[in-house]
Amino acid sequence: MAVNNAYQAYQQNSVTQSSPGELTLMLYNGCLKFLNQAKKGIEENNIELKNTNLQKAQNIIRELMVTLDMSIPVSESMYSLYDYMLNRLITANIQNDSEMVDEVIGYTMEFRDTWKQVIQINRQKQYGSTGEI
Repeated sequence: MAVNNAYQAYQQNSVTQSSPGELTLMLYNGCLKFLNQAKKGIEENNIELKNTNLQKAQNIIRELMVTLDMSIPVSESMYSLYDYMLNRLITANIQNDSEMVDEVIGYTMEFRDTWKQVIQINRQKQYGSTGEI
């Protein structure tokens, strides 16, 4: 029980002490985790696993959408891409289509990897080192 509480405290601290950029990276990683679990649910014909995890991934994408700064021109494009991803996941859930989930996994991985590079570049500018994430 104490180990579980220590892990929960660690998780809470990692979130509360993270920069906005690191939190966004956590969202992408969480989304990927849920998408992979949903894909497993489709492959195993486990409707509950698929549905629960697709909904969690959709909630993360919605969160990414509402945090966009729409005064920045690229945000409109990102919003459209997130909206597309959301629609693909809704359709994937209805049709049990793992290829649609794979498509969203691909986009999410690209966004995550790009975001990770942005954080590393910013750290390099700020601290003079790459600061592995």
